[in-house]
Amino acid sequence: MSLDMLSSPHRRRILLAVLDDNPRDEDEFTSDATDDELTALKTQLHHVHLPKLADKGYIEWNPDTETIRRGPNFDEIAPLLTLMSNHADELPDGWP
Repeated sequence: MSLDMLSSPHRRRILLAVLDDNPRDEDEFTSDATDDELTALKTQLHHVHLPKLADKGYIEWNPDTETIRRGPNFDEIAPLLTLMSNHADELPDGWP
């Protein structure tokens, strides 16, 4: 497991969302963005965060349908995500 995948709040949010409900729509991860932030956030998701998670096999991402689902290696990271989710009130600010 690569803890680098959890270093970004965007990747943590994606992984925690997929842990709770599978599959997810890409738009869920840009819905809080202002109009000014939207283009930059979509670019980061498409060119950094989603490809990194997909390359590790933690998610399967279909850019055509804009869906994200658990990947073949998701079980490697699921116990840590569950721990984070169960103890969210004990984590530093900014952790989803």
